[in-house]
Amino acid sequence: MIGISSVVGRFNRVSVSARTSLRCVLVASALLLGALVTPTGCDDPQLEADTRPAVLATTGMIADAVTQVGGDSVRVETLMAPGVDPHLYKASEGDVRRLAGADLILYNGLYLEGKLAEVLSKMGASRPVVAVAEAVPKERRLAPIGFAGEFDPHVWFDVGLWIHACEAVSRELIGLLPQRAADFEKNFERYRNELIELDAWAERELQGISPAGRVLVTAHDAFGYFGQRYGLRVVGLQGLSTVSRAGLKDIERVVKLIVQQNVKAIFVESSVPPQTIEAVQAACAQAGHAVVVGGELYSDSVGPVGSGAETYVGMVRHNVNTIAQALR
Repeated sequence: MIGISSVVGRFNRVSVSARTSLRCVLVASALLLGALVTPTGCDDPQLEADTRPAVLATTGMIADAVTQVGGDSVRVETLMAPGVDPHLYKASEGDVRRLAGADLILYNGLYLEGKLAEVLSKMGASRPVVAVAEAVPKERRLAPIGFAGEFDPHVWFDVGLWIHACEAVSRELIGLLPQRAADFEKNFERYRNELIELDAWAERELQGISPAGRVLVTAHDAFGYFGQRYGLRVVGLQGLSTVSRAGLKDIERVVKLIVQQNVKAIFVESSVPPQTIEAVQAACAQAGHAVVVGGELYSDSVGPVGSGAETYVGMVRHNVNTIAQALR
């Protein structure tokens, strides 16, 4: 292989006129290549740059709210792909570039994206960076014991509370594009009515579970708001954040409860590895109690495209149907 220094040496030995000619060829080639790859005055809108404001949401639930309210007026991007755990997410160099290119950044807040806090804080110096879950009134937030005095960030599990977050999304979009305020307000009102209907539907579906069977055992304690709103006792193997790992004592605690309460089904989560729930199932079998995995729930992430849970409404419907069918 010819080294760079060898090439430079050969170039330096070329006469001035020859180097000038070579530069002319290189410049001409560059101009020709630019003409080929850079359309000028192109009439095809698909080839033109997207000039809509860019809104970057950390989670799929927030991105879906932006899509529902913002419609085609904004370009929506999601930082975290389906199945990604926001508690453990760390920003890559590419993520930082995406964040820096956004006109508006919307995140959940309440320490859901704990490892992104420093990056989000720096981004807030040059563009709006808003925690939409903090629009939920403090008196309606859960503050579980043992969570360092902080609030439970999983507010989207109570559909009524999530409306507050969606209203915050609407306000921020109006601030970004005030000329489209009427459209955003109309879209939010439509979506708000859809969520009110969803909330009522979920309550009806879950009423069919008997009082003795209203125990929801999941991989981590994310369903507190869900349990409070729809009347289920929620037992998480891990804590509110998946940063804390489940140990042998956690498994023993949950197995004891399952046996005592005669729980028939437990659930894995899409954003949490299933091994711990499978360990609980095996330990129950050793204790002489048969418990099935009732299905996979979408907790900290919407589902992938084609799953039926790729939107917030689809995610809620999937979870409610899965829980109701397994516990009835």
